Amino acid sequence: MEPPTLRKAGSKQEEAFGVQPRRVADLGTVPSLRRSNSSLRKVRRSQNLFGNSEKQENLSSWIPDNIKKKECMYFVESSKLSDAGKVVCECGYTRQQHLEEATRPHAWQGKDWDPKKHVQEMPTDAFGDIVFTGLGQKVGKYVRLSQDTPPSVIYHLMTQYWGLDVPNLLISVTGGAKDFNMKPRLKSVFRRGLVKVAQTTGAWIITGGSHTGVMKQVGEAVRDFTLSSSHNEGEVVTVGVATWGTVHNREDLIHPSGGFPAEYVMDEEGQGHLTCLDSNHSHFILVDDGTHGRYGVEIPLRTRLEKFISEQTKERGGVAIKIPIVCVVLEGGPGTLHTIYNAITNGTPCVVVEGSGRVADVIAQVAGLPISEITISRIQQKLSVFFQEVFETLTESRIAEWTKKIQDIVRRRQLLTIFREGKDGQQDVDVAILQALLKASRSHDHFGHENWDHQLKLAVAWNRVDIARSEIFTDERQWKPSELHPVMTAALISNKPEFVKLFLENGVRLKEFVTWDTLLYLYQNLDPSCLFHSKLQKVLAEEPERPVSAPPAPRVQMHHVAQVLRELLGDFTQPLYPRPRTGDRPRLLLPVPNIKLNVQAVSLRSLYKRSPGHVAFTMDPVRDLLIWAIIQNRRELAEIIWAQSQDCIAAALACSKILKELSKEEEDTDSLEEMLALADEYEHRAIGVFTECHRKDEDRAQKLLTRVSEAWGKTTCLQLALEAKDMKFVSHGGVQAFLTKVWWGQLCVDNGLWRVIACMLAFPLLYTGLISFRERRLQAGPGLPRVRAFFNAPVVIFHLNILSYFAFLCLFAYVLMVDFQPTPSCCEYLIYFWLFSLVCEELRQLFYDPDEFGLMKMALLYFSDFWNKLDIGAILLFIAGLTCRLIPALLYPGRIILSLDFIMFCLRLMHIFTISKTLGPKIIIVKRMMKDVFFFLFLLAVWVVSFGVAKQAILIHNESRVDWIFRGVVYQSYLTIFGQMPAYIDGVNFSLDQCSPNGTDPYKPKCPESDAVRHEPAFPEWLTVILLCLYLLFTNILLLNLLIAMFNYTFQQVQEHTDQIWKFQRHDLIEEYQGRPPAPPPFILLSHLHLFIKRVVLKIPARRRKQLKSKLEKNEEAALLSWEIYLKESYLQNQQYQQKQRPEQKIQDIGNKVSTMVDLLEMESLKRSGSMEQRLASLEEQVAQMSRALHWVMKALRDGGFGSEEGIPAPGA
Repeated sequence: MEPPTLRKAGSKQEEAFGVQPRRVADLGTVPSLRRSNSSLRKVRRSQNLFGNSEKQENLSSWIPDNIKKKECMYFVESSKLSDAGKVVCECGYTRQQHLEEATRPHAWQGKDWDPKKHVQEMPTDAFGDIVFTGLGQKVGKYVRLSQDTPPSVIYHLMTQYWGLDVPNLLISVTGGAKDFNMKPRLKSVFRRGLVKVAQTTGAWIITGGSHTGVMKQVGEAVRDFTLSSSHNEGEVVTVGVATWGTVHNREDLIHPSGGFPAEYVMDEEGQGHLTCLDSNHSHFILVDDGTHGRYGVEIPLRTRLEKFISEQTKERGGVAIKIPIVCVVLEGGPGTLHTIYNAITNGTPCVVVEGSGRVADVIAQVAGLPISEITISRIQQKLSVFFQEVFETLTESRIAEWTKKIQDIVRRRQLLTIFREGKDGQQDVDVAILQALLKASRSHDHFGHENWDHQLKLAVAWNRVDIARSEIFTDERQWKPSELHPVMTAALISNKPEFVKLFLENGVRLKEFVTWDTLLYLYQNLDPSCLFHSKLQKVLAEEPERPVSAPPAPRVQMHHVAQVLRELLGDFTQPLYPRPRTGDRPRLLLPVPNIKLNVQAVSLRSLYKRSPGHVAFTMDPVRDLLIWAIIQNRRELAEIIWAQSQDCIAAALACSKILKELSKEEEDTDSLEEMLALADEYEHRAIGVFTECHRKDEDRAQKLLTRVSEAWGKTTCLQLALEAKDMKFVSHGGVQAFLTKVWWGQLCVDNGLWRVIACMLAFPLLYTGLISFRERRLQAGPGLPRVRAFFNAPVVIFHLNILSYFAFLCLFAYVLMVDFQPTPSCCEYLIYFWLFSLVCEELRQLFYDPDEFGLMKMALLYFSDFWNKLDIGAILLFIAGLTCRLIPALLYPGRIILSLDFIMFCLRLMHIFTISKTLGPKIIIVKRMMKDVFFFLFLLAVWVVSFGVAKQAILIHNESRVDWIFRGVVYQSYLTIFGQMPAYIDGVNFSLDQCSPNGTDPYKPKCPESDAVRHEPAFPEWLTVILLCLYLLFTNILLLNLLIAMFNYTFQQVQEHTDQIWKFQRHDLIEEYQGRPPAPPPFILLSHLHLFIKRVVLKIPARRRKQLKSKLEKNEEAALLSWEIYLKESYLQNQQYQQKQRPEQKIQDIGNKVSTMVDLLEMESLKRSGSMEQRLASLEEQVAQMSRALHWVMKALRDGGFGSEEGIPAPGA
């Protein structure tokens, strides 16, 4: 590579110096995480502003050790005076501004001032935060440093201490340093485009940093963006590299220990030949050479810094690029021309904005001409038009030098881009800048596939899919899917869904893309801020340490991921990724040369550079990518991947389950709401696709509900929906129709309930055809199969159990009230036998494990149900009562316990009634209201206890009986709420006959405080009455009405979703009775005996009922999934159509069309005005030529003696 040529300093009146030329280097893509990072930077800056002392101390200690300034150490009086007429040194500073040692007699006395000898470095005294007085609270960063500071130190300061993200692009803006005029539309287009390219690509903009010329234009562009953008759009990094000695009011920035913040005053009126810093720049690098008032000092350091930054590699996801650089030119003079020449010579692309004036317009006018036509005379002609003020001072040698440079610039057309507003199809500056970089990448550095690959990586790095579509994916280049795999992985990691969609459109097949190693690599590069990453780290922390002799392997393995996923999906699923066998060695791939290495010497490119024999594809690549996107809460990416999924209903329900589980542990409120919203969205997608399926074919749709999905851990859609508590899905008409079908077994669902009960009571009616069956063979067949089918139907089993349970309760009540003898009667023994059958049924439910979850898991599932807990409680209480009942001395306590147990058995009826569409929702409301009562009782207890204690202490003196204390404090206070006023509280019904004076009578309360002589109450009646009134006011009026309001709110809230909740809970009852033996208690013991022989004696394994979980044949399953995919596409098309029909979308479309029409009209008007300007310019040039020709003729006639000199008009008249 050619060494960079340092630019020469131009005058302050002409230049805002520009860019160090640098060829675009190769390779890769980078993430676009600017928004979150920029928000983080804002937080950090506000912390610095308001006292983040620790970080300030680190900066204050690091900068003096690494950053230096320059000071003149030898005062030599200059022949020139300062603006104030004071004597100054050759460095430009006055005697008072020098250090004391610089003015003393020196060893250099009498020698000429030499900056190399007489200027020394010392720790800088100006750095920190900068705030522009009167211009808001925007905080920037600044530092004063020596011109000899290594660029690596500056770059370290910017990225580590200033908190800047490494840029994806470096934009160096150069041009005129004096204020110049631009057409309003061109100015608007330039500002909008420059900020857009910086904001969308994550670029740094580097300028001269002063409030004049092109730097002012850039600053105002950033200001307009800041005012119009939202807080979440991030900020544009604008770095001003200026000369310290030319900054006006720079003394405000001097703080030896750092300014946090330093207040800077912009004083344009009093700046003289100095310049003020621009308030819209975010960072300032003030270059110091020890002099005052000399411009151009910063140019060499800026050149080296830009060169150093452009050589840095930004890497993410295994793919990396060297930071590209582009030079943007507005207006400018000789120094700008030299800057462009240096940039082009060193391979840096340049974008010249036509219409901005001077050098930019000269180059733009001749850029399209052949080199042979770019002559001195043509350049001289252009200079006369665009440099009218200084044209007369230009010498022929200077013009010839300019012509040569312009020829060299135009000769390398691949590095030169002219932005012409309204011409050549160009609309925005940002597109022109990015197109210039892509065009430059087609230089001799890259050939063939490498060139196109490099361009694509640049487009992905900038996150500009529009550039990729228009410039890269064209007919000129046909991409192989395998060539897109590395950038596809980088786009996934960087969360760039538009690029993922683009790659899928251009042939990337997920089945070929997602290999085992690719998936492992994606999980190794999870977003560290996501909750799944922290859960995965916990699993890794619990992993035992590997022995030293074991082969090296990446720390994260897929079985770790599977462990976390099973926690989220539930233990009812099988692990999605198997644990490797003991003998398996972890795959380590050979790296490819010239590729950045990331994890265990495995590179991203190496994942796709293997022989086909080593490729290990996953079972369902779409599922794997969908999970990877969902766990990071990436909505757009997951939406694109889900559209590619095969088992889409199960995938949507699984996503809903994962997101709901993650939201339970998410602490950030915004992320939690996003997760729940996304979970709800995927539930609606599952409903949408299932609705399409159910509309087409009910039977096939119901197969989708119960099909065992191998991809999702051998579970079913119905099970996923139930575990995720997706009530809307479960309450869908198709799902409810299926559950109703299961509920009725082999019976037709249109059989009346009275027919079922009649046949239950008199089963011979089955032979009369009173009950209809779904299968014809049962309807017309022999009687025994019909009887078996009837009594195996869950609806029949349920009603038989209801009749049995009512009989049990009636018998239990009869024994308790009528036939409870010291020696148990026959009826009581029947109760014991009946309860034993109930215990056996509960044990069967506990140990029934068709899915082989294990005893612990089944126990957890069993006790997670409230009604099972109630059953166990009732049985244990019955056993306790029975134990007491069999002991003669405890017969009565046993009867009391059994009486209480009867209440618990009666409460069990509520669960039976949940199947009723009328009573079921009401029971749900009652359960919710019980929670309200619990919290109400807590509030009520405060008032009851406080009033009761106060009343008891005022009325009764030293009551020692605990039972009467409880009656006085709690019982009487509680009854007062319902109108039973406590005795003696007002002294009206005072009577010593109704109480015990000394509290010795166990059946009477102790007498209140009284006058023993007059037999009158002695306590303050007025106080107790006031307390009673206040107590009734708060409890009867306030608290009771609060309870009514709570009930009303709960009722309204639950009533809206009661139907969904009832339909959701209906499944549990259907599943319970679908798996129950047909005989009711106590005859169910026969079924239990049969089951015992079958499982324990004969060792026949349990089987899941096929109606709720069925495994299909491969061909049938493939056909079913293909049908589901077809209807999913139909659903997505309907969604797109509905989206377009929404009023908001229509308004937006109309607005876009109007904007397009306005732009077209403006462009047409601009073209016409441009054509008119060209014609006028041509006409003016012709008139000038005619004027000069006429003057020549007149002069020739005069010299020939024709006419006199009087009356000859001047040439310009």
